[in-house]
Amino acid sequence: MNREFNRTDRVAQQLQREIAVIMQREMKDPRVAMVTVSDVEVSRDLSYAKVFVTFLHDDQGQIKDSLKVLNQAAGFIRSLLGKRIKARVVPELKFQHDPSLNEGIRMSRLVDEARRRDSDYKSSDSDSD
Repeated sequence: MNREFNRTDRVAQQLQREIAVIMQREMKDPRVAMVTVSDVEVSRDLSYAKVFVTFLHDDQGQIKDSLKVLNQAAGFIRSLLGKRIKARVVPELKFQHDPSLNEGIRMSRLVDEARRRDSDYKSSDSDSD
């Protein structure tokens, strides 16, 4: 029988919430500022988790540094997760950048610019009539 949410989905959602809180309240490193946990993918055996994060800044150098810091702090975050969640196994964490937020902002800017050009074109076209 297929359930609406299987166990890995529920664990992933709980991990996402808890990691976001830990990063907001417990992480004191200034190199990891303004970070958002956008998604978590958990393996079927619940031993590994990919944590997708987005950053407010768009500088690739800063993003690489922040990811390096997060991956180095994965053990610390995992130990805090072990105290917060009721699970037999706390997955190993691997942080990866999720470019979808920045890509969405870029697409939105392109659409806004196209609309502005279209309205400028229509207004200049109606003025010449």
